[in-house]
Amino acid sequence: MLHPPHQSLQVAAVPPQPVRERDQDAPWHTEAVCRRDEAGLFFAPSKEPTAARLSREEAAKRVCARCPVMIECREHALLQPEPYGVWGGLTAAERRVVLARRRRHDVELQKATRPAGTIAAAG
Repeated sequence: MLHPPHQSLQVAAVPPQPVRERDQDAPWHTEAVCRRDEAGLFFAPSKEPTAARLSREEAAKRVCARCPVMIECREHALLQPEPYGVWGGLTAAERRVVLARRRRHDVELQKATRPAGTIAAAG
């Protein structure tokens, strides 16, 4: 089971990392920039005011934007699906939208590939 890459409690800013080839044998989260940031930046405290949440989420997204494994992180969060936090530059609400779009797209593909004359089952 993968553990969230947000494990470090270090608060210091981390400069953008140079783009380089990633060791394909290592788990994606070993390269995550957020491993060096405060976990609280990516996960909401209970009863967080809206303005504070939006500010925190934008700061987390800035960290994600410079991460070399942002896409892997996002796909992990969509496939699990992770119900909380900022993963791969997306909030939980944004991930729900992406998942809903993917479901609609899959339904449309199924309709498009259905042989002519096939009647959909009621239900």
